[in-house]
Amino acid sequence: MTILHIFSLSMGHIINKADNWGDYMDNIIGKTISGFIMLIVIMGILIFLPAWTINYLQAWIYLLTFSLSTILITIYLLKNDQELLKRRLNAGSSAEKEKSQKNIQLMASVFFCLIYIIAGLDYHFHWSNIPLYISLLANIFVMLGFFIVFLVFKENSYTSAIIEVDKDQKVISTGMYSIVRHPMYFGAILMLVFSGVALGSYWGLLIVVALTFTIVARLLNEEKFLFKNLSGYDEYCEKVPYHLIPFIW
Repeated sequence: MTILHIFSLSMGHIINKADNWGDYMDNIIGKTISGFIMLIVIMGILIFLPAWTINYLQAWIYLLTFSLSTILITIYLLKNDQELLKRRLNAGSSAEKEKSQKNIQLMASVFFCLIYIIAGLDYHFHWSNIPLYISLLANIFVMLGFFIVFLVFKENSYTSAIIEVDKDQKVISTGMYSIVRHPMYFGAILMLVFSGVALGSYWGLLIVVALTFTIVARLLNEEKFLFKNLSGYDEYCEKVPYHLIPFIW
């Protein structure tokens, strides 16, 4: 759920072909910056419009946390793995090849937006009563979710935002991949679980449950694809039995 997977879902197709490396870098930097600004603006609208006020401290703190985390990951990718950044930016339901994945991507985007809309409504109507220190603590877990995704990007340069297998792709079994098969999804879910609380809302957790089921559906569909198309993936699954949560599933 990028730079992050969520960022990828929001941006869609924004990287075009360039004639040389300089043009390529200018293009990817420009598109990354414009996509990031667009994402934050959209998130702000989804949060502040339902809240019907900009006097919403938890929202400003959350957006700052989200922005800084995303920027730091982006800087790392620009310096160390531009191909991964390009791969992450080619995303969204239109980029998927299978209809089932197009539908899953679309549902995930809707649920992602609903988390922020409900948080804004919650703030406006005072449905939840979360102390500020709890929201601040939740932001730490949001950052932890981002950090897990960063570790995944650092370990696996083939982390595509759509379900595909590159020509020279190999199975990664080190780092967090030695614990669960889909650590990026784990990090994204962790970030989303605490996003609502960081915004001062408990009701967003209901949407996160629905979004988690959507992610699980994508995960299982992805594994079927990898079993068929990625050499050595079946052996890897025998060594790492847990899909998403260590010692549970």
